[in-house]
Amino acid sequence: MSAVRIANGKVVDPANAETGVVRDVVIRDGRVVDAAASEGVSETIDAKGGVVMAGAIDIHSHIAGGKSNLARLLMVEEQRAIREPEGPFCGCGGGLGTMTAHAIGCRYVEMGYTAVFEPAVVAANARHMHAEMKDIPFLDTGGYLVLGNDDFLLDLIASGAGQSAVNDYVAWMLAATKTFAIKIVNPGGINAFKFNARKLDLDEKNPHYELTPRKILTTLIDAVTQLGLSHPIHLHGCNLGVPGNEDTTLATIAAAEGRPLHLTHVQFHSYGTEGDRRFSSGAAKIAEAVNKNPNITVDVGQVMFGQTVTASADFMSQYRNRGIASPKRWIGMDMEMDAACGVVPFAYKDKSFVNALQWAIGLELFLLIEDPWRVFLTTDHPNGAPFTTYPHLIRLLMDKAFRDEQFAKLPKAVRKHSIVGELAREYTLEEMAIVTRAAPAKILGFKDRGHLGAGAVGDAVIYAEASDYEAMFATPAYVLKNGEVIVKDGEIVGLAYGQTHQVAPDYDKGIETKLDRWFDEAVGYKASTFKLSDSEIRDGQGAVAHATMRAS
Repeated sequence: MSAVRIANGKVVDPANAETGVVRDVVIRDGRVVDAAASEGVSETIDAKGGVVMAGAIDIHSHIAGGKSNLARLLMVEEQRAIREPEGPFCGCGGGLGTMTAHAIGCRYVEMGYTAVFEPAVVAANARHMHAEMKDIPFLDTGGYLVLGNDDFLLDLIASGAGQSAVNDYVAWMLAATKTFAIKIVNPGGINAFKFNARKLDLDEKNPHYELTPRKILTTLIDAVTQLGLSHPIHLHGCNLGVPGNEDTTLATIAAAEGRPLHLTHVQFHSYGTEGDRRFSSGAAKIAEAVNKNPNITVDVGQVMFGQTVTASADFMSQYRNRGIASPKRWIGMDMEMDAACGVVPFAYKDKSFVNALQWAIGLELFLLIEDPWRVFLTTDHPNGAPFTTYPHLIRLLMDKAFRDEQFAKLPKAVRKHSIVGELAREYTLEEMAIVTRAAPAKILGFKDRGHLGAGAVGDAVIYAEASDYEAMFATPAYVLKNGEVIVKDGEIVGLAYGQTHQVAPDYDKGIETKLDRWFDEAVGYKASTFKLSDSEIRDGQGAVAHATMRAS
């Protein structure tokens, strides 16, 4: 039996209404226990002058799977940028946007993150995704299964098979791929691209199945609700990156009709057409709609300046953007019957009107959405920026003087089109703990993560409190995973592996006969081959199956 006491720290734990309470945190055998239980404590960490939080959780970061490997192949020169080892656990390589799987775990835990979720698992690549997950140290992980452009589903909806059949298919796919939630990418649009469509708005019909994105979206919202999944539909909506897409986003919010819906990387969906350049911020309108609709949650997908690589299943969007690739190369891949993938490297520049306004739009969303429990800190890694920019983003949100200083460096034309300079809000430590810990745990349905109450997993972070929030959040004094110290004074000092989270809702086994025929006739291999076994998930160790409750 092992136990560690974190003593005298200022605990910031919004899930338990603690906003700076000086108290001890005791972790015994990997779980937080009543701090009065001091018997058998083998190590005491003096956190006086420090801020103690639960391990951070990222609900949306592209860390594994086919597109990650394609990005590494495309940006091969970055893979030669090997980082010198820092101790025996971290000889990691790769550029910031195309890090190796091992490096991803190292860079995240160095900032105090202990759980990260891959938001776009194409079913055909699920086995590869889990193989990469095995190689990511320190982090709890899980994947969101991409549906909404797969031919079996579209045929089910178009043929009038009914909601129950759709639910059974969705449940079977989650169980087969051992994933955690449902992601929709440009509903019907990826499929429409294969039939030569180059755009598809919310109420336009797919040229082959004659289904609108609205119909696909609402059908899958109903499926997720009726299957009892904790995380709502994770939606990458129509018209990503297109000026004027604010109207599509507002219509999408209305389409949910009060049912839970999560809008991902909403910064890329918050563009207007005002001004002489026909590109403007729609952040105020989107934030107002989010504030008025408590069923809507969002992550921002903040743009930060510098080189990165964009990787997305939204091939319709990536094909459109191929001409602005930097460097001038790109990859497009079609996965028949399933989805697609586009990889386009890109450098966001602070002197570019569009890029600088994207940066401002993200900050406007963060500062205008009132409820911190419904907005999540993301850069859509690596699409908006590598996740390693989080400490800088945190300082922008918590320090108005610093934010104004950075805003003043942007071109005058951008400053005329943004209200960032007028916004006085500064995130507090409590709000930062909400958007990076408590709220992600809540939307994922976790009862034992994102907080430091009794029974929680022993993932804890100690930050040396400082007025420079970037420095504070970039280098924690300590990071503990399951009660074991793995980072001390910014250096990785231990090796640990997390758990893979998955769901397996019940379904009518009658769907398997249809799927067996489909795989034989359309896909070209057996459904039994497609399904992953338990032994393929972290070698069968550390997998967590979350219960669901199917609604009648």
